[in-house]
Amino acid sequence: MNRPAPVEISCENTHFLITHNPTNVTLNKFPEKLKKYGVTTLVRVCDATYDKAPAEKEGIHQLFSFGFNEVLLAETSLT
Repeated sequence: MNRPAPVEISCENTHFLITHNPTNVTLNKFPEKLKKYGVTTLVRVCDATYDKAPAEKEGIHQLFSFGFNEVLLAETSLT
């Protein structure tokens, strides 16, 4: 399956990398790709599709985990 390339967004000293959601099958290359962009923290905004242990083993931590419904709720609360 083809996945879109990661998109990097920068604003002053804050940087965001938007990627596809990996699966346990595609996870073997995911930490390598994250490290290439200097990622240190993951913020997931979809349902869990992978085991977070391999990324954490590489020093990439998961700070938050938002499901789609929580994102919609937060978006609604801000308006």
